[in-house]
Amino acid sequence: MSLPSMGVEEELLLVSADGEPLPQSKAVAAEAGDIDVELELTRAQVEINAPVCETADELHEQLVRMRSKLAAAAAEQGGRLCAIAVPPSGRAAQLVTKKARYQQMEARYGLLAREQAVCGCHVHIDVPDKEAAIRVSNHFRPWLPVLLALTANSPIYLGSDTGFSSWRSIMWSRWPCSGQPPYFESADHYDALVAMQLASGSIMDERMVYWDVRPSTHLPTVEVRVSDVPLSVDETVLLATLIRALVMTATADGGLGPKLEPEVLRAAYWLAARDGLEGNGLDVLHAESLPMSQLVGLLIDHVGDALQELGELDRVRETVQRLITEGNGAIRQRKAFREGDDVVALTEIKP
Repeated sequence: MSLPSMGVEEELLLVSADGEPLPQSKAVAAEAGDIDVELELTRAQVEINAPVCETADELHEQLVRMRSKLAAAAAEQGGRLCAIAVPPSGRAAQLVTKKARYQQMEARYGLLAREQAVCGCHVHIDVPDKEAAIRVSNHFRPWLPVLLALTANSPIYLGSDTGFSSWRSIMWSRWPCSGQPPYFESADHYDALVAMQLASGSIMDERMVYWDVRPSTHLPTVEVRVSDVPLSVDETVLLATLIRALVMTATADGGLGPKLEPEVLRAAYWLAARDGLEGNGLDVLHAESLPMSQLVGLLIDHVGDALQELGELDRVRETVQRLITEGNGAIRQRKAFREGDDVVALTEIKP
């Protein structure tokens, strides 16, 4: 049986020489040449779309190349490109990109749209069909807080330590159709809930289904959107590999997945956003508090057979151990901030 391919989208922040959001996404995208760059909701954000990849090594190579080229394009426009999930300094409200859809979002959602200069990482994995994507979504729910904690990269916002490892996830949760996906009985159940949101006017279109796992609206994939944009390419590849392995594990299971108490999952999300890798999280299957590092270990055990099949088990274990020992983006940002070092310099991508 062939292994599912994967694609990754990374949202990255443009900042000025002094570290404030730089509204030059259109010029930077035009300067970027042959890489796939998209404009985002605010003019200080850009998104790179890696080509479909079959291996972790291929994904790593593509992301290094694309990050570097986009950083060079930013430099040509007098800016800096950062792998950081929220603006570390400046003002909350940003200029919205001049695209019809984004202008409509600003008109409808006001300050909520203008404050969304937040950068995530979205991973697409091939699935056979929409019903499979729905089953995969249910299987993902116990592990979404762990993926969030592992890749958290947004503790510093507008010059302050927020007290959270992933402030992006807290900001993103304000949208009407965001965060943990519901438990779905079928694709028809999913469609009915989306139809309700559309009919109520809470979302403009199906692209505003911002649940952390969703069937793609235009590709035969499931899209996982739970993560901050990671600080390093190694962390993004780790995220994509774990998500790929989770999809493989869920597909092999074939069932609808475990039902969870919604408030337990909500608490697990909140703890993961606040404490990241450093504190306790919740084993949502048993409503039991455990160190997040232990929960990461349980995730690796859960997808161990799939990681073996991918030939990635050793790399995943080594990368996770390095993050626990040396810190992920949130830990390293907070350390730099407390010591008076430059958070922008830590997160800046070099050409």
